[in-house]
Amino acid sequence: MATTNTLEYKNELKRWSNFIKTVNAPEPRKDFTPRQAVWKKNKATLYHYPAVNKKYAVPVFFVYSLINRPNILDFAPGSSVIEGLVNSGYDVYLLDWGIPEYEDKDLTIEDYVDHYIRNAVKRAIRHAGAKEISVVGYCLGGTLAAMYAAIAEEPIKNLVVATVPIDYTEAAMPDKWAESLRSDGSNQLEGLVDAYGTIPADVVENMFLSITTPVYYSPYVLLLSRADDEVFVEKWHRMNSWTKGHVPLTGGALKQLNEDLHKENKLIKGFFTIHGKKADLANIDMSLLAVSAKYDHLIPESQSLPLMEAVASEDKTYMLVETGHVALALSGKFTAILTEWLSERSKKIE
Repeated sequence: MATTNTLEYKNELKRWSNFIKTVNAPEPRKDFTPRQAVWKKNKATLYHYPAVNKKYAVPVFFVYSLINRPNILDFAPGSSVIEGLVNSGYDVYLLDWGIPEYEDKDLTIEDYVDHYIRNAVKRAIRHAGAKEISVVGYCLGGTLAAMYAAIAEEPIKNLVVATVPIDYTEAAMPDKWAESLRSDGSNQLEGLVDAYGTIPADVVENMFLSITTPVYYSPYVLLLSRADDEVFVEKWHRMNSWTKGHVPLTGGALKQLNEDLHKENKLIKGFFTIHGKKADLANIDMSLLAVSAKYDHLIPESQSLPLMEAVASEDKTYMLVETGHVALALSGKFTAILTEWLSERSKKIE
């Protein structure tokens, strides 16, 4: 009996020790798939991930959200969307926004779309020696990708958006909070922007924690219960690092997100402009794939689905996948959907 109690005590001590060690561990390694920087602008970098054995002439260009690091797309070997694509024969490009600082405070959504995405796409096309390109946007990156596709003069062959907010009629937050933001939120945000210029990462994180606290903090309970499982602990640490790895958001972008999208819902209504040019979703006529996650607690399907009726694309596909916002990327489901859908719409190299 004494031996059993001693063993249980040692196991419990080890579990708590692993828990504390993991919570306080340094940042895990990021970006596993081989890549090289091919273009830079301000804090942003365009990375090229060469195909292992190039099979398709149409490269893939990724746009990710402004408020998280894009390494969720190259999470770990076996759980990487980018790895899956390069292994399937695609050249892949990723626009990493980097870390904006105070001097970037006036950058708006319009600037990110017109001056960053557009120029990065041009560079990717030249670098790949391609005639066309596929643009893939995830979460808010999908919104930016759709805006760009609506004004693009560059040869976009395919547009893919996943877990994308397009229609802000239904907000991904409690109704009373949403109504408060729409009524007097502008004054609150003006004060925030005046105080910080570029909103610090911890403030951005707290803004999202206020909406999704259970989603963010329940994993600590799960870690404690499985802290003796080394494989689980490693995955947990990597996921937690990404979840808490918000990046600063420029004041200009925050104000435009609130005023033009959340408050006035200009994009789905056809009134959103980018430096004087209307970003009308009806201008989108390339092949379109939109993917939503059924158990997405951040972007409800109702925010994504209206895109399908707004575009002019004749070749358009909508999929609702039984997974969550992040699990869509990590589970391999998005990779499988992408590779199958793109393979029929990307010219094969003979």
